Amino acid sequence: MPIKRIGAGARMSKAVVHGGAIYTAGQVAEATKGGSVADQTREILGLIDTLLQEAGSEKAKILSATIYLADIATFAELNSVWDVWVDKSNPPARATVEAKLVAPDYKVEIAVIAAV
Repeated sequence: MPIKRIGAGARMSKAVVHGGAIYTAGQVAEATKGGSVADQTREILGLIDTLLQEAGSEKAKILSATIYLADIATFAELNSVWDVWVDKSNPPARATVEAKLVAPDYKVEIAVIAAV
């Protein structure tokens, strides 16, 4: 089975397509880095939309999502954006955890697995 790497760099790929599935790396917000959780979440979900489209998929085919929040107290703020974006007919399995992210300006990181 072929492996397709999207946005491959020296350390990692932004996404990998293999065996009918798409695996994204954890996505963080660059344009809204340091901004609100809502703004960062919107940007990240847009990045995920773009990666899925490039891989030949869409958010309705997301199987699971893992969300990392720098502060779990911002869970409701994250959900205010997620709930507007997620495909209501096809919601994925999801885990949300509090974690120290790579830099203080990052408040959210999201990784998904989707079907092609």
